Amino acid sequence: MIQLPIVWIGGAAGVWLFYVQHQFEGVYWERRKDWDFVGAALNGSSFYKLPGILQWFTGNIGFHHIHHISPKIPNYKLPECYKENPVFHIQPLTILTSLKSLGYRLWDEERRMLVGFKALKQASKPLKRA
Repeated sequence: MIQLPIVWIGGAAGVWLFYVQHQFEGVYWERRKDWDFVGAALNGSSFYKLPGILQWFTGNIGFHHIHHISPKIPNYKLPECYKENPVFHIQPLTILTSLKSLGYRLWDEERRMLVGFKALKQASKPLKRA
């Protein structure tokens, strides 16, 4: 009875961290022929700026964009890499701003952005004639 809630909360937090670091406003998605490694690494995964204690508990997972550039960098070196390399200074997500990602479910090819189901409903409405 004690372990089950701990496992459930830990699992939910892990799923949230993975989700929010790949589904956020301004994310980079590209088809194979136009795909760019650096663009995908820096803009297809987020910099999730967490409070210090959460940063420690998650093993610096917020520096996910750096991990995508080079997975061999150990997690304890990620903050140092961030500080030393201005190329890694991308727009951060915070816990508050990451809540927007809960509504993103679909990729809009025309607008090249993530949208929610509301956008799909609006796109399927027939145009009114004047």
